[in-house]
Amino acid sequence: MLETELNPKSNNWFSSVEEPKIVTDVNSISWDDEADLVVIGLGGAGIAASLEALEQKLSVIGLDKTSGGGATARSGGVFYAGGGTSIQKEAGIEDSIDNMYNYLKQEVGDVVKDDTLRKFCNDSPDNTKWLIDNGVQFNATYYPKKTSYPDAGHYLYHSDNTLVPSYMEKAYPAARGHRGFEEGPFKPIGVGGTIYYPLKKAALAKGLKIYQQTEVKALVIDNSNAVLGVKCLMLPSGAVREKYKKLISRGELFQMILPPTYPGASFLRACGAYFINKAHKLSKKHQQIKFIRGKKGVCISAGGFIFNREMVKHYASKYSQGMPLGTSCDDGSGIRLGQSVGAKTTLMDRVTAWRFLNPPHSFAKGIVVNKAGKRFTNEMVYGATLGDAMCEDQNGKAYLILSKELFNAAKKEASKSLPFQRDAARMMIYFGSKKSKNLSVLAKKYGIDLDGLRSSIAKYNESFFNNEPCEFGKAHKDLSPLTGTLIAIDISIDARVAPLPTLTLGGLVVEEKSGAVIGTNGEIILGLYAAGRSAVGICSNIYVSGLSVADCIFSGRRIGKTLGAN
Repeated sequence: MLETELNPKSNNWFSSVEEPKIVTDVNSISWDDEADLVVIGLGGAGIAASLEALEQKLSVIGLDKTSGGGATARSGGVFYAGGGTSIQKEAGIEDSIDNMYNYLKQEVGDVVKDDTLRKFCNDSPDNTKWLIDNGVQFNATYYPKKTSYPDAGHYLYHSDNTLVPSYMEKAYPAARGHRGFEEGPFKPIGVGGTIYYPLKKAALAKGLKIYQQTEVKALVIDNSNAVLGVKCLMLPSGAVREKYKKLISRGELFQMILPPTYPGASFLRACGAYFINKAHKLSKKHQQIKFIRGKKGVCISAGGFIFNREMVKHYASKYSQGMPLGTSCDDGSGIRLGQSVGAKTTLMDRVTAWRFLNPPHSFAKGIVVNKAGKRFTNEMVYGATLGDAMCEDQNGKAYLILSKELFNAAKKEASKSLPFQRDAARMMIYFGSKKSKNLSVLAKKYGIDLDGLRSSIAKYNESFFNNEPCEFGKAHKDLSPLTGTLIAIDISIDARVAPLPTLTLGGLVVEEKSGAVIGTNGEIILGLYAAGRSAVGICSNIYVSGLSVADCIFSGRRIGKTLGAN
């Protein structure tokens, strides 16, 4: 979806971002600070742009609403890399640039030019080395089975669809999910810090200047629409800033305890909102207006807009019941900053939705049907592939059908999974399932068409007993007969005990060799660049684990290199 002519005066702006401040020339304003590059948002893309620019001998100022990290630091810490990385070679994994490209072309489609995807693959081993050189640790312990996330002690795995037969027709399988390595007990949230914090440490050592608790409200431009810098609201250092940080931290902690659809979550989220609102009141009272100049450019890397629920409803209403994934700062402000000076956006309706079935592995041996009782996918596909098919083509409705044998096996498998996988599976098993020996009764419980469901089960069983793959290409070893007592689990986008994580993928359109932002008329907006989920990139068609972090590194470094060459 392409949107033009949107500005802060539009009814559907849904943002506090202001109109740009126009000055006659760069010296007609009193700048409070300046650097060659000013970075808005210090998540994965912002820190990559900063560090690369510093290595190009440029000065950099980073501005962040919090203390930095963004969705990257909150993530599972997976970096998608291939083509023969040092970690792949150490693990004995065969891969090549062409093989990586042939696989990713199936996922990426046409959202970026073929030359850009080829460069992403070609640069992948070097980007991995760059991370390692800057303190990021990986590990070559390989997990060979299909899973959404490897168990403790495994760090290299198939974080995509490479093990699915239909994808293997164009590219041989190679593990490309490089999970950041850390000592100590496994933590499902924040493992992304294994990638982010070493980069931040390296950037600070090389001269990065950071203004924390700083919100950019507007861009500063000249009469020709060239971007000169930013207008921001900054909290003074000291007791006020520390109090603000504590309030925000406490509020976000309350809001993260339970998914929003779980019983009791509304109370916890209200508690969280109380502390966050107190922080915002404190901020408004003490914020100071500052103007920061970017002598060579300004980089927008402030994330997507999944936490701006008005924007989600406006652009991608079919995902409005999904669970936001990322941080509360993913409010679309970066995208709106670009649009305030006439930037073009596209793919604003693209959202990734993650419906993972494996682990437990036995879940994926069942079948997923729609309201008509029809199957629509291979259940072994990566969770975002399943979620996309469910939300884009099935109105967000889907139901997992299991035999009693598979259901009991899933219980045992779940107990051996990582805590966040175990708990999610147990919620579906114990609170989200319905069973019956009578198929008509089971279908009626969820309003599933009986004839369609009966036909789907019969066809699936026929494939199993004929010792052949199913109609959607699921290998025979991954089939299991659906007979006797059957169990149905609601895995729809609005399933109360099975929240569906969602993340926006669209954003500002950029010139793909430089990262420069493009205007609605196809012109380059001088001095303005974008990276990460504020911009259209490698993962803007569909998601596989680690691809967004990898695109953040790729697109962030691209900007640093561009400015270093100018």
